[in-house]
Amino acid sequence: MKTEPDVCSFADIMAAPRRTTSWEGVRNYQARNFMRDQFRVGDIALIYHSSTDVPGIAGIAKVVRAAYPDPSALDKKSEYFDPASAKAGESRWVMVDVQGISAVPSGVLSLADIRGEKKLASMLVLQRGQRLSIQPVSQSEWNVLQQMLGG
Repeated sequence: MKTEPDVCSFADIMAAPRRTTSWEGVRNYQARNFMRDQFRVGDIALIYHSSTDVPGIAGIAKVVRAAYPDPSALDKKSEYFDPASAKAGESRWVMVDVQGISAVPSGVLSLADIRGEKKLASMLVLQRGQRLSIQPVSQSEWNVLQQMLGG
């Protein structure tokens, strides 16, 4: 799950009540579909900081609430307001709740470090043009990342 740290950093998640926050504002159909169709309560998520000096994985979280309608799509005051949802009278967008588990001990597992691991060469976040905020990670990629994160 990619986020800009000035919007929602991993530290923000850890500082939230019960270390839990809603992952709102996703406005891409493919990313929405990943959350809606593939996220299950208990799934592990890597929280990836983008648009920062050192982009990379900042922490690990778990899904604690499966996909549900994102009300910010109906809120005209929200930066995530969606006129099409408002016209339909229901949000076509979803969100999940995530709970922080642990921060990366070194602060961040950098994109450069991830790129440097040959076993991760096919990881979606490393592919040209991949800008989705939600991307799946295979079991083999997760296993390599766990080792890189110190277990």
